[in-house]
Amino acid sequence: MLSTELAGVKLKSPTVLASGILGVTGASLAAVAKAGAGAVTSKSISLQGRKGHPTPVIATYSQGMVNAVGLSNAGVDETLAEIEFAVKNAGAPVIASIFASTITEFGKVAGAVSQANPDIIEVNISCPNVEDEFGRPFACDPGIAAVVTKKVKKSTNIPIFVKLSPNVPNIAPIAKAVQNEGADGITAVNTVGPGMVINIEAAAPVLTNKVGGVSGPAIKPIAVKCVYEAYKATGLPIIGTGGVTTGRDAVEMIMAGASAAGIGTGVYYRGPEIFSKVSEEIQEFMDKEGYKSIDEMRGVAHEER
Repeated sequence: MLSTELAGVKLKSPTVLASGILGVTGASLAAVAKAGAGAVTSKSISLQGRKGHPTPVIATYSQGMVNAVGLSNAGVDETLAEIEFAVKNAGAPVIASIFASTITEFGKVAGAVSQANPDIIEVNISCPNVEDEFGRPFACDPGIAAVVTKKVKKSTNIPIFVKLSPNVPNIAPIAKAVQNEGADGITAVNTVGPGMVINIEAAAPVLTNKVGGVSGPAIKPIAVKCVYEAYKATGLPIIGTGGVTTGRDAVEMIMAGASAAGIGTGVYYRGPEIFSKVSEEIQEFMDKEGYKSIDEMRGVAHEER
């Protein structure tokens, strides 16, 4: 059985489209769901529209990708119709990702996006490629992360998952802080970095923004460790995100404590079919090793052996 649950929200499979390029429109979200994703996450939405960074915004390297899209979006009022379309047509749970530059704005955008009735709201407090504009990410401080969580929780009745950063010495106290203020779950993690790729022929950074968040296979061990620590500290449902490209990668996340595995950069490597392929690979592993359910496999790496 590949079904799983995120704070009472049921998924047919433990694969989740991570927030990013494929989540811009309601039609794209619905298409990914029909390709096999257990749930789909929108591109992060802010209160007001945001242009983001000028191109080029993505650079690949041997073990992953560096991106500085810069959280471009049309703003919550212009995006509500896209979320509503996805909710009506995806046939799978829809997660609305939000971000803001102030604590007050987090509450406002959460309240606004709730009008579209997504199944979950993901609170992105951890994007590393806009640090210079927004200051230190909210996810780097347990106290601030807690205040944001409290504000969002008061602004909506929809379950909230707080998206945490890997760029901290210890994710556990931050995970515990958001749990204490009502987080229903955690997404772990956002991209690592920021990092840089240099075009050695041009002798210059590839990205216009010079730096960007690092994703892809190279960051998976970091993401798995963060999931492990967040689960140990909280026991909350977790969407384990970072470097998942195969069923075995997803199983690592689940054994570390995740209820589902987020997939973003993996789509670059295997196409939208990655969601159904990863699900098939998880099932093959479970059949081979004798696991009857995702829940039975979740967190087993914490057990003494």
